[in-house]
Amino acid sequence: MKGNKKFWLFAVILLLTFGVLAACSKEKVDGDSGKKDPVKEEDPKNSESFVLGSEPLEITMFGNYDWYTMPKWGDDIATAAIKEKTKVNVTAIDSGGDAKAKLSTMIAGNDLPDFIWTEKGADVEKLRQAGKLVPLDQYMDKYTNLRDWLTEDALNMLRSEDGKLYQFPNWYNSKPFGNAGWLVNKGIYEDLGSPELKTPEDLYAYLKLVKEKYPNVIPFETDVDYGGIEVIYSAFAEGRTPKDIKYRSVAQGDELTSLFDNENYIESLKFSSKLFREGLMSSDALTQDRDMVTEKVTSGRIAVYASASPTDLGKDGHAYLKSKNPDDGYIFIEPIAKEGLDRNKIHPGAYEMLGWNVSVITTDAEDPEKVFAFLDWLTGPEGNTMMIFGPEGKYWEGFDSEGFPNFTDAYVTDKEGLAKVETDTINFQWHGNSNFLDSAKAKFELTLDEDQMSWTTYWQQKLLWNTQLDTTEYYGIVPMPDTPEGEADQQIKEISLATIANAVNAKSDEEVEQILAQASKDAEAAGYSDVLKWQTEKWQANLKKLGKK
Repeated sequence: MKGNKKFWLFAVILLLTFGVLAACSKEKVDGDSGKKDPVKEEDPKNSESFVLGSEPLEITMFGNYDWYTMPKWGDDIATAAIKEKTKVNVTAIDSGGDAKAKLSTMIAGNDLPDFIWTEKGADVEKLRQAGKLVPLDQYMDKYTNLRDWLTEDALNMLRSEDGKLYQFPNWYNSKPFGNAGWLVNKGIYEDLGSPELKTPEDLYAYLKLVKEKYPNVIPFETDVDYGGIEVIYSAFAEGRTPKDIKYRSVAQGDELTSLFDNENYIESLKFSSKLFREGLMSSDALTQDRDMVTEKVTSGRIAVYASASPTDLGKDGHAYLKSKNPDDGYIFIEPIAKEGLDRNKIHPGAYEMLGWNVSVITTDAEDPEKVFAFLDWLTGPEGNTMMIFGPEGKYWEGFDSEGFPNFTDAYVTDKEGLAKVETDTINFQWHGNSNFLDSAKAKFELTLDEDQMSWTTYWQQKLLWNTQLDTTEYYGIVPMPDTPEGEADQQIKEISLATIANAVNAKSDEEVEQILAQASKDAEAAGYSDVLKWQTEKWQANLKKLGKK
């Protein structure tokens, strides 16, 4: 018995020793690799909430876009005031014009920023599956702005397959919003007799007239990334939006079908090609960058401009034109629609309840809760008000009983200064809350006379929001790039982009048809049928989540 006791005592000591060594070994391996232990999910009831402004906080971010460069945080009046109030300093990691390569390098080096601003869906899931993201649910009962302003349906749509929320959305809403449409130079339009602009044929005739009478003006400006060409597509089909082109599929009944075989899409590209080869569309429509578009629109050198958000540049161009002549400026027209279509079912733009893009907090964040606290404050009433309207005192003063800002006389009288605040912060607007801002602006501006309303809000209320279509049901229908469907979809995306460029450059309608027919064959060879099947299944599942099935 004594021998047995000695044996068991020795065994226990040995096991404990191995356990300690294993723990030390794991700690060393993790330390050598630069990896951190997984972030533990806390019970929010068992910890104190972090109070913004109670201590300095350094936060790093990465905008996962080739075009994105963050201005210096604190150099404008809005972020300077936010920095002073919250004691938060944000430093960006620049993409260097190649965001994909930069992100891959950071992942490989275990050197991610505190949060990443990126597209919803595939990129997020790739990071999540690699164990690089922090779930946000654990913080939402302590910092409640996102929880209070995001609908439950939208929240559930954003959840990953594990049931957790990793994505913090930007520009989300539960009501129609969006600015896609047709912007028209009012002075030129009236000078040419204000002809009817309802159908593609009307538009074509008008652009020819512009070219003849205003040789130094661009008849039709398209924006970067084929934005205007995608808006043209919406004129040829009821109940469709440019999102079809982004997703490379078109809903027919209960299935998503080929974009390249779609007659409405083919017809729209024939029209775009006609405009381009006759010099009625910007000659650099396929190659221009954002700066080039900005110069043309803001200086008034265009007659018609269509894009996903023409208000962004249009508001500055409108102010410039009115400064030259109070009767000039930019106006919006009802969506262009093919003869015979129901004009109430034409949608030049789309919106999702989930908004535009998202931020994700990485496991490299030293204190992810503090990062979430800041992002949640940004999406709340005070954060959004300061970001869009600047520090309290000039354009707003306190909040009313409903939690909306009390706007001052300067909000009405100093449109130029107010517009500058928003323009200066556009690349800091990672967590725009359309629910809050749209309601706040509408509540106040609807009490004003028409000539006192902001140009953007006026057109949103009068026309734009009513012409956008809710496409939340298509969320997440782009497959992950490292799956068979995702790899095929990447090839199809390249085919799609090349097809638009080739079709617009075509010399005839027959050539456009040939280009689309070849694109259809190439896409099928790349696995298009499998992608469409996968997309259809995802779409149908979304419809069930939204209670539409």
